[in-house]
Amino acid sequence: MVDSPSFAEAPAEARLAVLGSPIAHSQSPALHRAAYAALGLDWRYDAIDVPAGGLADFLGGLGTDWRGLSLTMPLKQEALGQLDSVDKLATVTGAANTVLIGANDGRRTLHGFNTDVTGLVRALADAGMRSARRVSVLGAGATAASAVVAAAELGAETVEVLARTPAKAAPLVLLGRNVGVVVSVSSWAGTSEPGRDSDLVICTLPGGVTPRDEFPAELRRRALLFDVSYSPWPSELASSWLRAGGTVISGLELLLQQALVQVRIFVAGDPFEPLPDEDAVLAAMRGALARQPVKE
Repeated sequence: MVDSPSFAEAPAEARLAVLGSPIAHSQSPALHRAAYAALGLDWRYDAIDVPAGGLADFLGGLGTDWRGLSLTMPLKQEALGQLDSVDKLATVTGAANTVLIGANDGRRTLHGFNTDVTGLVRALADAGMRSARRVSVLGAGATAASAVVAAAELGAETVEVLARTPAKAAPLVLLGRNVGVVVSVSSWAGTSEPGRDSDLVICTLPGGVTPRDEFPAELRRRALLFDVSYSPWPSELASSWLRAGGTVISGLELLLQQALVQVRIFVAGDPFEPLPDEDAVLAAMRGALARQPVKE
């Protein structure tokens, strides 16, 4: 929590945005606009294309009307060097996807948070999964780090990270040690190996990217797949899971749940402080998501 106004002191008008590249597909504006409308706040929320290396210049040009930022690829790790403070989850994962903009003695302040971990755990709980012993994670980027921490929160004993370039996943082994879970790294070329065993598979790959080989049919039937991508949908991996009779959670559920925590931060400065009539706010956000066109 940072020293920030409560909901009662939130400004009547403010600017916010989601930053990343590419960004045109983002559903975040629909979610956040619905939330602020439900809260009676006249806040503007846009999607702005900011490529890798461009975050510092963007932050330097912000006016006093800015309240917060959501960050997606490729800015989650880049952001850490630009912030005045970061929360525990952003520190341990090395990635911030949320920036609260404040002021202290007339100086702008930037406070970073990671809401992906909480979003993953909340979305899985909604699907009935509150614990998992063996977890597989596809990918080795910023969201994969959040997936490892989320697996630890679910009580996982082991996490296998499957990466196109295994060497890039080495930091996730250390991250696992820091959060109390054993992390191993393999090439995703081995996804089809018989006997592979997981309770939960979390795919953190960008939309349209998928391993060449399918997971074993038995694993797809039994293990839950949480595919954090949502455009295009269904992804090839999700389609493979469904063909085998398995269960899939779309990345829209992560987007929804992590966005709710972001709204808490932007409104009151605290990811743990429930919003006024939060159930109604979440319902408004879910309804806005349902009205968005499906991208195939």
